[in-house]
Amino acid sequence: MDGKDQTLAYAQADFTEPNSLFVRLFKETFSTDFTGVMLDLGCGPADIPILFVEEFPACQVHGVDGAANMLRLGRKNIAGKGLQNRVVLLSGTLPGINLPRALYDAVVSNSLLHHLQDPMILWEAVHTCANKGAPILIMDLMRPEKEEDAFAIVEKYSGDEPEILRKDFYNSLLAAYEVEEVRVQLDKAGLSHLTVEAVSGRHLAVKGRR
Repeated sequence: MDGKDQTLAYAQADFTEPNSLFVRLFKETFSTDFTGVMLDLGCGPADIPILFVEEFPACQVHGVDGAANMLRLGRKNIAGKGLQNRVVLLSGTLPGINLPRALYDAVVSNSLLHHLQDPMILWEAVHTCANKGAPILIMDLMRPEKEEDAFAIVEKYSGDEPEILRKDFYNSLLAAYEVEEVRVQLDKAGLSHLTVEAVSGRHLAVKGRR
């Protein structure tokens, strides 16, 4: 999602509900007082990093994304809130990006999994980048059982959004995974101790510690 029209539509859309759900899941699962350096894979325009550093005053976030326009928007958002010393955005893709740290105190990702041609890339990054005992939270869209269900979800949650965003949402739903498919991925990655479950009518989440 690096086109200018896509980025603009994304910037103007209201993702308050899923973003708030993501932070709430982290707090409920791990801690209401997280400290340390977090890695956000697929950070987009830095919505999640900004929410985390505002929620946890003693944490820092390194965000990674491969979309230049999204990162440009993210840096603008960070500067607007004066958070340049606490949120660092890095341009690159998995695998192979050079990170500032070998290991992180938490690894999170929101809505990256369905964008990857090979889902194992994400789980390998989690396995490699998370410190022992570090919180892991991966949230993504969940594929509906029927194609017509995807249409209904788009209408319910994005009925008033621009057509380009509605189309991206629909395609993303069809590209997403079911809960059981993610369990198979975790088993293959040696992360079977992590839990995966539906957390909303359109999202699933993987939670646990490294």
